[in-house]
Amino acid sequence: MSTDRTTIFAPASGFGRAAVAVIRISGPACADLITALAGALPAPRRLSLRGLRDPATGELLDRALVAWMPAPGTFTGEDMAELHLHGGFAVRAAVLRMLTAFPDCWPAEPGAFARRAFLNGRMDLTEAEATADLIEAETEAQRRQALRQLDGALGRQVADWRARLLDNLAGTEAALDFADEGDVDDEALSAELRHAVAGLRAEIAAALADGRRGERLREGFTVVLAGPPNAGKSTLLNALARREAAIVSPLPGTTRDAIEIRCELGGLPVILVDTAGLREAVDPIEAEGIRRTRVRMAQADLVLHLSPVGADVTDSPVGDHALLVRTKADLGETLPGELAVSGLTGSGLDTLLDAIAARAEAALGGSALVTRERHRDALTRCLGHLDRLLAHGEGTLPELVAEDLRLAIRALGEVAGHVGVEEMLDRLFAGFCIGK
Repeated sequence: MSTDRTTIFAPASGFGRAAVAVIRISGPACADLITALAGALPAPRRLSLRGLRDPATGELLDRALVAWMPAPGTFTGEDMAELHLHGGFAVRAAVLRMLTAFPDCWPAEPGAFARRAFLNGRMDLTEAEATADLIEAETEAQRRQALRQLDGALGRQVADWRARLLDNLAGTEAALDFADEGDVDDEALSAELRHAVAGLRAEIAAALADGRRGERLREGFTVVLAGPPNAGKSTLLNALARREAAIVSPLPGTTRDAIEIRCELGGLPVILVDTAGLREAVDPIEAEGIRRTRVRMAQADLVLHLSPVGADVTDSPVGDHALLVRTKADLGETLPGELAVSGLTGSGLDTLLDAIAARAEAALGGSALVTRERHRDALTRCLGHLDRLLAHGEGTLPELVAEDLRLAIRALGEVAGHVGVEEMLDRLFAGFCIGK
């Protein structure tokens, strides 16, 4: 349980004028605060119309809907309340000033409510991360992935793996503690342990062999537009973005730095990147832009190498992550089989978008258990401990086997937030909205 005995509050809705403004409250003084504000506690878990008054002066602040939710069946595991106010700035400001004046009542920091939910056992760390991902989700695929994690997909699987390792550890500890007992068979135990660990190791390895699909879905499928100067990269970017995101000029070297736009294709997040034209540059600023272009090309999920119709193709990347696109299709004829587009007339854009969407679906489609680098790191370390255990010979001391099991269990515990996560918690919850 959380040891913080303060009561926190924060707006849980956006700022600015609105029909309704929601203020969320959590902590041990919640019941006293609502009683002081509304005159009495309303019925639990029902919205009740109440007049909210300043306890010091009796002045009416607003007529609002009040929800009172006693612990432990709340989001944070503490007593909670919500005030559904009229959404004007003055109303909200008056109520917030009154809450600030209440004893042991403090404005919440970003992520304070979700952090208390985690500390009070209302969610594990994977579910807390999923909450943040759901808030940040921009596409359907990101929303579905976040909801799977919020539903406990990773947490349940890791809990199962951890429970099985704990059973194995218990058997190993029994062999250590009761080695002189006749009914403890060290060799039989060792064979059973190896079989169980090998099966579990295969399951974890399969979860990790997903092409980093989960992390890439959170970050977006990166498509870099590359090619020589005046190949139509900026024009194509503007056409795909349907706005003037990049400056278009007949002068070579206009684009010096990467320009990114985010879009959704087939429910998947795609990042389109316009880059500096590839050529031998004398200008040091343009040369730096070209260097950065090559770095982005190496890091991209897909490189669209643009070349005007009829022009010789130079410096074109090859491989599954590259696609040759002929630009300025309105100015010339294309050869059979070429993917040709015109940023001015729009011809070929639908075909190009379908090709990008197909690549993104192949890379990001399907469900993934691992969605963050932190998960992958912990599971990889768990895998290393299990590999070391399986590499032990028949004469290995049981103490060494037990230690490898403990380390593997500890690595799994980090995924759900059972061990060694305090510094990481500060970083995670600092990225939440105030009021969450």
